[in-house]
Amino acid sequence: MRIIFATLFCFALCGTHASAQSPVAPANGRVMDVSLGYSYVSRGENPSNRVGLYGADASFTMGMFPHLALRADLGYARAANVLGSGRHSDVLSYMAGPVLYPTAHRHFLTYLHGLFGGARVTGPVFVIGGPPDVGFANRFAWAVGGGVDCWISDAIAIRTGADYMRTAYFGPSLAIRGQNNIRTTASVVYFFGKHLRTRR
Repeated sequence: MRIIFATLFCFALCGTHASAQSPVAPANGRVMDVSLGYSYVSRGENPSNRVGLYGADASFTMGMFPHLALRADLGYARAANVLGSGRHSDVLSYMAGPVLYPTAHRHFLTYLHGLFGGARVTGPVFVIGGPPDVGFANRFAWAVGGGVDCWISDAIAIRTGADYMRTAYFGPSLAIRGQNNIRTTASVVYFFGKHLRTRR
């Protein structure tokens, strides 16, 4: 939740500064960026409990058109002693997909993305009438969300965002079922080449 509030605050702050500036258009040439930062995942461990996992996230984005790019994303988050079971839980996600840039201003850039790929989920398996076991599942995963990049220099920005992420893991009946997760990220981004801050 703190990262979500930080995203909204950053957006509002950047928007205030940008109001006196003319908006800028994305560069016509291809733009690349790499990011590395912090990730928090609120994972649906079972229908009545959620687990908070902390970790890192990295991405690589290649611009294709002025308002469209392709992004590859790798994330890892972990929690210890899940729900007092003595077992840890982690999520390793590897996804890629399109990124849309609705607005680009001198002080900030907004984005929406849809990512598709896989996720390896490990952790306790809460069996009805028995002690928790441990397992892992590597299944199809996807995420949709968006965020904002706030420039701190001509080539570096702070990126904050939030996603709804769908993964799969064992339920109490030992059948693999979908899990509803919320992922928030805060990263440092470095842009290569003619970037989106260029004026008209």
